[in-house]
Amino acid sequence: MAARAPQQKAHWRIELSDEAATDSLAADLGQWLKPGDLLTLSGELGTGKTTFARALIRSLTREQDLEVPSPTFTLMQVYEAGAFPVLHADFYRIKHPDELIELGFDEARNGALTIVEWPEHAEAHLAADKLNIAFEIDTQRGADYRVATLTGSGTFVPRLNLARATHDILDSSGWAGAERRFVQGDASSRAYERLVKPDGATALLMIFPPRPDGPPVRYGKSYSALARLAEDIRPFVAVDRGLRTQGLSAPEIFAVDLEVGLAILEDFGEQGIADTQAIVVERYAQAIAVLAKLHQTNLPEALPIDAVSTYRIPPYDIDALSIEIELLLDWYAPHIAKVTLASGAKANFVNLWRQLLRDIAPARTTWTLRDYHSPNLFWLPKRGGLARVGTIDFQDCVLGHPAYDVVSLLQDARLDVPDEVELKLLGHYAQLRRAVDPGFDMASFARAYAVLGAQRATKILGIFARLDKRDHKPQYLAHLPRVEKYLAKDLAHPLLSALKDWYETHLPRALNKGP
Repeated sequence: MAARAPQQKAHWRIELSDEAATDSLAADLGQWLKPGDLLTLSGELGTGKTTFARALIRSLTREQDLEVPSPTFTLMQVYEAGAFPVLHADFYRIKHPDELIELGFDEARNGALTIVEWPEHAEAHLAADKLNIAFEIDTQRGADYRVATLTGSGTFVPRLNLARATHDILDSSGWAGAERRFVQGDASSRAYERLVKPDGATALLMIFPPRPDGPPVRYGKSYSALARLAEDIRPFVAVDRGLRTQGLSAPEIFAVDLEVGLAILEDFGEQGIADTQAIVVERYAQAIAVLAKLHQTNLPEALPIDAVSTYRIPPYDIDALSIEIELLLDWYAPHIAKVTLASGAKANFVNLWRQLLRDIAPARTTWTLRDYHSPNLFWLPKRGGLARVGTIDFQDCVLGHPAYDVVSLLQDARLDVPDEVELKLLGHYAQLRRAVDPGFDMASFARAYAVLGAQRATKILGIFARLDKRDHKPQYLAHLPRVEKYLAKDLAHPLLSALKDWYETHLPRALNKGP
């Protein structure tokens, strides 16, 4: 079967019963238009192009009384919308596209959101990536009734599809009239918005579109495939429902679009298990108890996504654990430590790690939520027992060693966990496990805790370096000293002595021993 050609355009037809509906459409589009975008408005005279442009500019500038005249005679007008300018242009009087060069159109739209009326007068000069809105009057329904047809081209195709799906899920779930407030995200590629109804009810809109597979890095597979990372929203939905089945607090899913990657979730609020910048031991003890419950339960390896499909949780195998530690070589070593490692040193590093990971393979795997730490754990005091701990960000769940999530919590990359508190909570975990299984082997668990703690610290050093260098998020560098401290502590275990020697020889900076 021949491969299907990629979609070239996306369409969305919207009926606008009055000017208020036009204003609402402008406000909705203002949520996702950004600098560099080209928005073209077409339609006959009097169909509402300037009315829409005026509403959009007022929404972006947050000045509802702003004077926004038609630029028919001035041709171009620039407005400041906070973080970026908005260029409003009218090409009605343009006779030839070359006139735009004389007007300095290209220079004016640099870094601006550009709105163009009558684009057909200079179509050849405009970029292929654009969103066009064609307005027409529905005379059968009245002089004020408009129909707007949105057509996305190029990079606007997936964006318009996402915007339409967002509108549909909010409308069908009863959240269409809610205020949408951006929620500051973390290191992930997902986005969140808090939905607030007039009566104060809240929910979270999670935006998790499928991400394209990256280039192959080994065995013909991408990094995300090797590391067992979720590439769409389905794993989140399955694990969420699996956790709730166990009586734990994962967000209730009010509505979901599996194809586009949208979900409306229960809002846990903003009270975490940590208080400001310090841990709260009692809350951490409950979070440890949640893990103990999971680790002593015979959990399924496959979970339903919906009535017809199932998600099989992947294994956290040696290939996945190994590809993660190589982030240190690819990002931390050259960009933070300023070290160029020879190929032999790199191979030795990987071989040492693979042998260690083989030595701690668990007799029975469990759900490893993988990002079980303070940014993703909430305190829900109105609930009882273990349900007081709300957890999110578990879409990368794998079948792995129970020690991984314990060390993720107790060696928190963003908060200091004092050594004595770490030991106390480890003891609490062991006590809970032994209460159900008197044969629980804490010595074996402690060895795995040290190895997986070093693995996680190594991975995080690479991730934080990558966030700085590739993603331009330097704020994560502030956490490097804490993670380096954890790494040094874990490498002090006798089982890791050979690996410790490697770090001291080739990358002492990772142990806080270098310049």
